Amino acid sequence: MMRRLTLMLTCAVTSWLFAAVAQAQLVVEITRGSQDPTPIAVSPFNWSGSGVLPEDVSGIISADLRRSGLFAPVPQEDMLSFPKTPEEVIFRDWRILGTEYVVTGRIEPQAQGYLLTFDLVNIFGQNKMFTKQVSGGSQQLRDIAHRAADEIFEAITGIRGAFSTEMIYVLEQTRGGRPSYALMRADIDGARAREIRRFNAPVMSPMWSPNGQEVAYVSFETGRPAIFRENLRTGARQQLTNFKGLNSSPSWSPDGTKMAMVLSKDGNPEIYVLDLISGKFTRMTRHFAIDTEPNWMPDGKSLVFTSDRGGKPQIYQLTLATGQVDRLTFDGDYNARPRVSPDGKTLVMVHRSRGVFTIATMDINTGRMRVLTETTLDESPSVAPNGAMLMYATKRGSKGILAAVSLDAGVKYSLPSQRGDVREPAWSPYFD
Repeated sequence: MMRRLTLMLTCAVTSWLFAAVAQAQLVVEITRGSQDPTPIAVSPFNWSGSGVLPEDVSGIISADLRRSGLFAPVPQEDMLSFPKTPEEVIFRDWRILGTEYVVTGRIEPQAQGYLLTFDLVNIFGQNKMFTKQVSGGSQQLRDIAHRAADEIFEAITGIRGAFSTEMIYVLEQTRGGRPSYALMRADIDGARAREIRRFNAPVMSPMWSPNGQEVAYVSFETGRPAIFRENLRTGARQQLTNFKGLNSSPSWSPDGTKMAMVLSKDGNPEIYVLDLISGKFTRMTRHFAIDTEPNWMPDGKSLVFTSDRGGKPQIYQLTLATGQVDRLTFDGDYNARPRVSPDGKTLVMVHRSRGVFTIATMDINTGRMRVLTETTLDESPSVAPNGAMLMYATKRGSKGILAAVSLDAGVKYSLPSQRGDVREPAWSPYFD
């Protein structure tokens, strides 16, 4: 069945008018994969047009699957043949290589872009699992490849793929002897990194809107922290807060109509909710402790947040309808920056135990904690929309880099920048 590739914002040629391509590409370095990855071969795709394609579509699909940690793509130099259709697949040859699946494909030119037809073949079952099509514009070959990888990943694992998603992060560089800060946008594999906006003052806490059309962030460009929202297609932006003291930690509600944040305009850091339609601020916490870093539960009925009201930073849950606050974390002497998996079952956080900062998860129902990372300065976790992985900021020596880890801790890769320090990643929602 034909599937029209509709990629909001990022794939429209007009969007590039508002975001300069930056020389700050991120490079994927896989540091840990599954102990038993599934062998798969993505045969080089047949191109029926003239000239050479600007992107290696089959190579991008292979890289996506490898980065998931669940697959071990067969190198092209080890392939015994390069089938273009399922009928050309010789099952015996692929069984010799131990390959479980083979992907074949054909790319055709269209008036305004490309059409990819691709097939997934089960070698041991000796059957074709599917034939699908994805089309896109002249600038969308990478998007076509990521979408195909999503389809292949879901067909084999049963988990929706997230290769077509993106990330936003902060890049810090030195320009003319002065620090410069850029809010960056890139494919989730680090490719096509480009600036959203550049600042001469720190910018932090970027957060996608639920529909992927806007981003909220904190900027110090006015001389004090202020929260902005920005349209990623047009570049139009709005300053949401201008209060004295703290204006921090913006977090969109699941329906996109409200934003939780931290304000100290009344003398103490408290959680507020801003109605983005009426502009009304509602104070949600009233406590002498520091309440900060709010994040919404997927059902929109409660917030999780960090507070030291128990003596040390721990994570609490606030039920919006009643105002009831319940403590969620007890293990470790520091738990902060809460994020929640899309199914609402897993709490992700920055966790400290015996002086070491790591990323950890907790089963909200049982309270069982799992430490996912081994480094000592891990922060700013952001969960993928399929709940399979999360991205976070860490250090390599003195340099800030991004890294990703699966929620079962079995898969890990890093994304160092070729230039500058990177931090504060935010994983996008799905764009459909």
